Amino acid sequence: MKNTPVFATLGCRLNAYETKAMEALGNQAELANTVVVNTCAVTAEAVRQARRKIRRLARENPGSKMIVTGCAAQIEPESFAKMDEVDLVLGNVEKMQGAAWTDLVKDDFTRHSKIQVDDIMAVTKTSGHLIDGFGTRARAYVQVQNGCDHRCTFCIIPFGRGNSRSVPADTVVEQIKRLVGNGYNEVVLTGVDMTGWGADLPGHPRLGDLVARILKTVPDLPRLRISSIDSIEADPVLIETIATESRLMPHLHLSLQAGDDMILKRMKRRHLRDDAIAFCADIKAARPDMVFGADLIAGFPTETDAMFENSEHLIEDCGLTWLHVFPYSVRHGTPAAKMPQVDGATIKARAARLRQTGEARVQRHLAAQAGQTHSVLLEGPRMGRTAGFAPVAFSSDQPVGQIVSAKISGHCNGQLTA
Repeated sequence: MKNTPVFATLGCRLNAYETKAMEALGNQAELANTVVVNTCAVTAEAVRQARRKIRRLARENPGSKMIVTGCAAQIEPESFAKMDEVDLVLGNVEKMQGAAWTDLVKDDFTRHSKIQVDDIMAVTKTSGHLIDGFGTRARAYVQVQNGCDHRCTFCIIPFGRGNSRSVPADTVVEQIKRLVGNGYNEVVLTGVDMTGWGADLPGHPRLGDLVARILKTVPDLPRLRISSIDSIEADPVLIETIATESRLMPHLHLSLQAGDDMILKRMKRRHLRDDAIAFCADIKAARPDMVFGADLIAGFPTETDAMFENSEHLIEDCGLTWLHVFPYSVRHGTPAAKMPQVDGATIKARAARLRQTGEARVQRHLAAQAGQTHSVLLEGPRMGRTAGFAPVAFSSDQPVGQIVSAKISGHCNGQLTA
């Protein structure tokens, strides 16, 4: 008896998107009796979690073949190939190729080396067209870009994803038209370095050109959302569209990482503290309902107490609400791994302080919504999100996938109530 393959995802939305694409490719190839783990490499802890996941799924699925893929597998294939539970390590390029899955089923793993990982830096195209998004019945995620041309000193991801590759605008627009035709009311554009979109395409268009084109050519799309941007690379058209287009959601997640100029320079970021503050102030002035999120790293090498406090103060100075806090984690092979390290206890304490400050900001934001009326996209019968991405809990069932008008009565347990 053939068992349905098991797919597991660790890490980002792009990984989740690609797992759905792999499921489609596996189904076409009639894959069975197989476990596929799509790994993340953003931190050392993410790699440890991948190993734990592989071992647990191997115990839970005896007799199944184990395929490991994703960023961690791309970066350190040999270490995963040495695991007794693993039958095949598949690279980030190979995992998106239908022929790779067809060959696996045809040969039943017998004629394949244990490692099938090519040079990711040689790849010039991305596979953003394999599936028409994924997500809840309400919201779909569409990949428009992969890879990154930057080399931040703490980041290993370019070595797992390769250089930046863009999905052509025509392909993106056609995907979104199909999604809207299938009833989706919100589309989220996703990628590794979103503001890098277009640099490899003819004419070198910018992300703002793509966003404006989507909104113009898909007039029936109620809500468009951008997953994350590097604020210093936001182009004029994107900024103008954010300021003037109500269908572009007033929620931006910013790749800030730190709030101290020296740390930003040592990270090899492309902005300074004042750049981030000015960007947030300008956007907020043009779009008063804008809500910001951000990535922040605690305990980057050489970070002193004063430098950390600059990062903590950035939360208030930029008016940040939704934080992703990362305790710094050594990634071997990156320049930051060779810098003087902050001790682990200090890193942990600083991360806790950032999260505490962020939680206070969330509570303040939620409290300010009481009495307001929001358009809420329903992700479940009693749960949805505002345009600013705040979760809303309803006291009675609502139509899943629809956008409803709701008056906010208060907040509880990190959610608005309606």
